[in-house]
Amino acid sequence: MLSSSSVAAADGSVPVPGLLPRRVAWELLQAVAAGAYADVALERALRQNPMSGADRGLVMELAYGAIRQRQWLDAWLDRLGKVPACKQPPVLRWLLHLGLYQILRMQRIPAAAAVNTSVELAKTGKLARLAPVVNGILRAALRARDAGMVLLEPEDSAARLAQAESLPLWLVEQLLVWRGEVGAELFARASNQVPTLDLRINRRRTSRENVRLALEAIGVESTPIESCPDGLMVTGSAGDLSQWPGYQQGHWCVQDRSAQLVAPLLEPQPGDRILDACAAPGGKATHLVELMGGSGEVWAVDRSAGRLKRLADNAARLGGDCLNALVADATNLLAVKPSWRGSFQRILVDAPCSGLGTLARHADARWRVTPLQIEGLVILQSKLLEGLLPLLSSGGRLVYATCTIHPAENFDQIEAFLGRHPELSLSQEQQLWPDPEHGGDGFYSAVLDLS
Repeated sequence: MLSSSSVAAADGSVPVPGLLPRRVAWELLQAVAAGAYADVALERALRQNPMSGADRGLVMELAYGAIRQRQWLDAWLDRLGKVPACKQPPVLRWLLHLGLYQILRMQRIPAAAAVNTSVELAKTGKLARLAPVVNGILRAALRARDAGMVLLEPEDSAARLAQAESLPLWLVEQLLVWRGEVGAELFARASNQVPTLDLRINRRRTSRENVRLALEAIGVESTPIESCPDGLMVTGSAGDLSQWPGYQQGHWCVQDRSAQLVAPLLEPQPGDRILDACAAPGGKATHLVELMGGSGEVWAVDRSAGRLKRLADNAARLGGDCLNALVADATNLLAVKPSWRGSFQRILVDAPCSGLGTLARHADARWRVTPLQIEGLVILQSKLLEGLLPLLSSGGRLVYATCTIHPAENFDQIEAFLGRHPELSLSQEQQLWPDPEHGGDGFYSAVLDLS
């Protein structure tokens, strides 16, 4: 019987070990290049292709790594091949990326496995006539690696960092303005690291220490996150999280440490009436319920019924006894619910944003976001703030949060909002940058109080 990772060769004769996870990774690269979201495409691919845990991990490592390093891999293609990367047939380009990533970035992968599986994929993927090209370029990469060859560096500092860290040039140019060379390099390094796996403990049902001990009992190591009273960072093996102790009982959920800091900014009190706009999939809404001890009323609003279904599932597991959901456009919520005017003591505006603080977690985001899209998001964020402010009661608090580092979506947005509304005061404002040493996404938050 063949292993889950073995697939018959192109001629049907001899099984090729490790071919299946590489084929799935290749298909993921093609799907993302065509516009699919990496996490959605990955979930679908793993559902359609049953594999061992090790093979599933290899798929994720190969696909996410090659997506992150797209620009750097293109530079190597330009160096090694006769045809520039941008002129390669896309299906061939992504296959070469897959092979190059294994050779140049994954020391644990034997060179022969990287080359042979890539050539076999070409044959089985109807690229038989191009199989010699795949073989030639990948063997040239091996020779270059063994000879210590490096890429030629652009003279321009922005272009140099963009190539080295595989980031869009426009973003690097902005980073250099915002953070200088050192800060830009730190951001780039953090964006290319494997993100931490952070858990938020449900204080209504257990304690952080109890969860840590339960995970330790199955061989999963974790450490408390100093900045998050209910946070644990998993430092050991992952696997199927739904099978870990306490998951089904709602003892914990997955939530990045930076995101865990947002809900407490509202200072929710038992009995409060709180609105969480753009709430799905519900990480912050369920956190608010936990902080309130289940006493009060939390309304989670999102315009996507499908995403709110995910919120309902999470709330059912974690305990959402005071959590209510409403499908609605938060920019025009007062028209739907006129009785809500001035009725909320706390409002969380977890605004749609460019997500530039989560590039490590969302491998494809760096290639998806454009300056033009950010301009549109700034307009939407402003509409959300203006539409939700009338729902805040006198003496109430509004927290605006994003998972981006772009000033136009953060500091500039809030400065303009405060300029239009002198009745508001800014009590706290913070920009967290992705941390290459300690982990955590980039997050912005502003705490506004209504007089």
